[in-house]
Amino acid sequence: MNDPHRAQESAVYTHGHHESVLRSHRWRTAANSAAYLVPELRPGMRLLDVGCGPGTITADLAELVSPGGRVTAVDAAADVLEQAAAHVAERGIAGAVDFAVADVHALDFPDGSFDVVHAHQVLQHVGDPVRALREMRRVCRPGGIVAVRDADYAPMTWYPASPALDAWQDLYRKVARANGGEPDAGRRLRAWAREAGFTDVTCSATAWCYATPEETAWWSALWADRTTASVYADIAVRGGHATADGLAAVAGAWHAWGGHPDAWFSVLNGELLCRA
Repeated sequence: MNDPHRAQESAVYTHGHHESVLRSHRWRTAANSAAYLVPELRPGMRLLDVGCGPGTITADLAELVSPGGRVTAVDAAADVLEQAAAHVAERGIAGAVDFAVADVHALDFPDGSFDVVHAHQVLQHVGDPVRALREMRRVCRPGGIVAVRDADYAPMTWYPASPALDAWQDLYRKVARANGGEPDAGRRLRAWAREAGFTDVTCSATAWCYATPEETAWWSALWADRTTASVYADIAVRGGHATADGLAAVAGAWHAWGGHPDAWFSVLNGELLCRA
């Protein structure tokens, strides 16, 4: 059964779509965020990209199923879909991608509509990940692939040590769970997939690593901005999890850590390829 805090079917997207969030999302590509899926893709496939965000992974997937393939990209936020459509147009592949607002708990597509259904960093934010996986399975043709990848916040690790970043990690997980999500989703993906009815599941894990001065400066700056200026910051304060001054101190710690010559940060991601 799901954890008790998963009973609700909707959840607040903890990050929101502040520029600092999209700065991170635009960095994502099929190569650095969906490599486990890429070998399964073929020209001519029909692919559903759930929670497409600003569309950088979407565009890569569209190119990988070309010629003859088509991608339908959906997200719960209409404004970010406009950005995704603009990115796809800039890549010159607008004719290969459709966009629609959608709720992963109730996808508005017939059974068996797609060869592949893909969701990157989605299940950690939804109210009922098992129901979401069942819907993804329903719209995938028999024998097709449902591919999901999610981070796991508890094993995120960094150097040098920083008590303020320890506090950030604890705070983020509390806020995400208060919003109805599960920040330690990566380790739970297989269990959720089994509960959703999948029996043919291939599990893997890969990590993002930020270790050059440029990478740690970028990573720390975007998290500093998220901590004080995003929806996450508003929710943390309104929910009584933090104060504005406390968040400012965490943001300062992010900047200090990111400027250290030995700075290193790793994010573990769980991955599943599920046969429908």
